[in-house]
Amino acid sequence: MIPMDTEQRLSLIREVGEEIITGEDLRALLSQKKRPIAYDGFEPSGKIHIAQGILRAINVNKMTRAGCRFKLFVADWHAWANNKYSGDLAKIQKAGEYMVEVWKVAGMDMENVEFVWASEFIEDKDYWAKVMKIATHTTLNRAMRCSQIMGRSESDNLHASQILYPCMQAADIFHLGADIAQLGMDQRKVNVLAREIGPSLGYWKPVAVHHHMLMGLTPPESSTQGQSPGALGVGDGGNVAAESKIDRTIALKMSKSKPDSAIFMTDSKEEILRKMNKAYCPEKSAEDNPVLEYCKFIVFEKLGEGKGGSGVAARSSGGQAFEVERPAKFGGNVAFNSYAELEADFVAGKLHPMDLKAAAARYIDSFIEPVRAHFEKNAKAGKLLRELNNLG
Repeated sequence: MIPMDTEQRLSLIREVGEEIITGEDLRALLSQKKRPIAYDGFEPSGKIHIAQGILRAINVNKMTRAGCRFKLFVADWHAWANNKYSGDLAKIQKAGEYMVEVWKVAGMDMENVEFVWASEFIEDKDYWAKVMKIATHTTLNRAMRCSQIMGRSESDNLHASQILYPCMQAADIFHLGADIAQLGMDQRKVNVLAREIGPSLGYWKPVAVHHHMLMGLTPPESSTQGQSPGALGVGDGGNVAAESKIDRTIALKMSKSKPDSAIFMTDSKEEILRKMNKAYCPEKSAEDNPVLEYCKFIVFEKLGEGKGGSGVAARSSGGQAFEVERPAKFGGNVAFNSYAELEADFVAGKLHPMDLKAAAARYIDSFIEPVRAHFEKNAKAGKLLRELNNLG
């Protein structure tokens, strides 16, 4: 690993964080700690899609390049609290084993990643003491407002376990010793809670680095012209406009419950092509265009891995170009050295949506192929996938 100064490390983490709470706190942390701990947590439930697999690996690798030790938290008891698999913990844990197996072969920097299971905490009274401290200092209304982190809303008919869930997740941060909560934008409410409540309970104020949430491939359910998420601020509480952008980002994200909205880490080549061909990709428009998002946040990032640049920067420094194959009568093959070049040509009408889709599908299939091959050739992995498919 090439040594970096504080500003270089900060710059790399900024590539991960669509929102950082706060930039000043992150700079101070990096100047004080060479090896801070960052974490993200996942409820085991169903198959992993490309955002949880490849995009997660891209972001973890940037965090570890910046000097972080990363803890991937397999939140099996949280999934139980959220009634995943109808509250069957054995099924949840089987799904968790599958998730870990995917991450091991998804291109993640495994030397600097540790897997931690929530079930490891359960017999530790210090963990439950943290949960109780947070619960006794959090109002019921505040806990219910955090229900967004579970894919729920406060208007849902929540179970008591789901009301406890935000207190458990805030406690996770402190029990893991995490300096940085590096989760998706949909998890910001509980991270803000942890920042606000931590110091008063004798803990610390964790830095929140919220990564971009990849759009689903299906068309947006309603018109969103003029409401592009854009870059968000770095304050603790945010404002109404920022909250509205976040809610909209969450509404547009891919969903496991809508299989055609996402590409999964063990999808076949044929399935990837089918989904990409059906994907929403408005001609000459970059707004709410999931195919362009896949190119920006996954394809260009993977093409530039190990070349020292940021994922969306030009590849002239040594990364691979993004190549689109098309017949001579439609302009012939064309290569793009940066996402900005690709987007500009697409918006100008120089690149047809079907040509873009075909190129994106080809690259994405190549990134998923090693994972797919692992589950086909490795007996343990294959057994896990078969068992997962039978969980229902």
